Amino acid sequence: MSKATYHVSIAPGHNKASLSRGQKAFNSLIRQIEKRRTRLRAWERVTSDFQQRYVDVLLPLERESTDLQVKLVYRLDDIWNQKGLTKTERRTVSTLISNLAGDLVEACNDAQLKVIYNRHSKSDYDSEAAAELEDMKDVLEAMLGVELGEDLDMSSPDDMLRHAQARMEEQRAQYEAADQARHARRAKRKKTARQQAAQVRQQAEQAELSQSIREVYRKLASALHPDREPDPHERERKTALMQRANHAYGRNDLLKLLELQLELEHIDQSAINELSEDRLKHYNKILKEQLGELVQEILHVEASFRHAYGIPPFIDIAPATVLHNLANDIAGLQQHIRDLETDLLVFEDLKQFKGWLKQLEYRQTAVPFDEFPF
Repeated sequence: MSKATYHVSIAPGHNKASLSRGQKAFNSLIRQIEKRRTRLRAWERVTSDFQQRYVDVLLPLERESTDLQVKLVYRLDDIWNQKGLTKTERRTVSTLISNLAGDLVEACNDAQLKVIYNRHSKSDYDSEAAAELEDMKDVLEAMLGVELGEDLDMSSPDDMLRHAQARMEEQRAQYEAADQARHARRAKRKKTARQQAAQVRQQAEQAELSQSIREVYRKLASALHPDREPDPHERERKTALMQRANHAYGRNDLLKLLELQLELEHIDQSAINELSEDRLKHYNKILKEQLGELVQEILHVEASFRHAYGIPPFIDIAPATVLHNLANDIAGLQQHIRDLETDLLVFEDLKQFKGWLKQLEYRQTAVPFDEFPF
């Protein structure tokens, strides 16, 4: 029988049509854990496919698009230097060049692009970039509440962000050290009788929780110990099951241990249904902790995915949609490249270019030049 068919849950008994509060909480926690497990498995499946499509298809298209846009800038600059354009047309071409070249300079590291940008924007790219980085530094210091220092390398936004993160980590380490010192000082103070009783209860409760998991694990370990099995095939099977049990126990994964018990028929549905309220209380607390860890793991996986592919936080992501969204991005880039290739052909002929420019001028009220999609 497949492992996936073993589901832990409490069902109403013959003599009791409804579940107790503890039983309902147990079932609810199981469902929530399964939901998070399913999401994590989905991320594991989709991440590899996404990475391959991103590297093999999207990135080459982005490079091709960038190369074509650079050619477009050079071609527009050549046209701007030709006779036959009106003053208005020259101003329009200069606006197009400065908008397009300004976005490409950093991506291409092309010195000539910077010269072209400076000529048509009537400004200096390096001065503008330095001012933007200074503004970015001020915003980061205000948002993060850290001083980035006067000796900060202002050559790159990425370097600035890394420096800001390092300063935040340093500041957080200082806060944690101070907090630990406070706790240490408090620990040295003599506790009241109430505080001592509360500490004893907490320690006892934690010991009971650990004992609950340990009891389930010990029963499994006793039955699965490979050294006690003479049959080679059965020994191999028990070795694999023991590895699963060890992994679950190491992660305090009560649900996995209970599923293994069901799989090995060490317990049946009636045993699950008849768990005592005290045992349910312990199990529910363990399951809540397990659920919290899964939630944090999903947050970490999704944050790492966003960071790896430059996805902003305001865009929703889910395993079921990221490949579809990537396919849309790829299709959009492919169409964008076709449009760029068409424009480059049009720009070879001045008369056709002037017609293209006139069409653009008709649309400029709806699509400003600084937003025009090249």
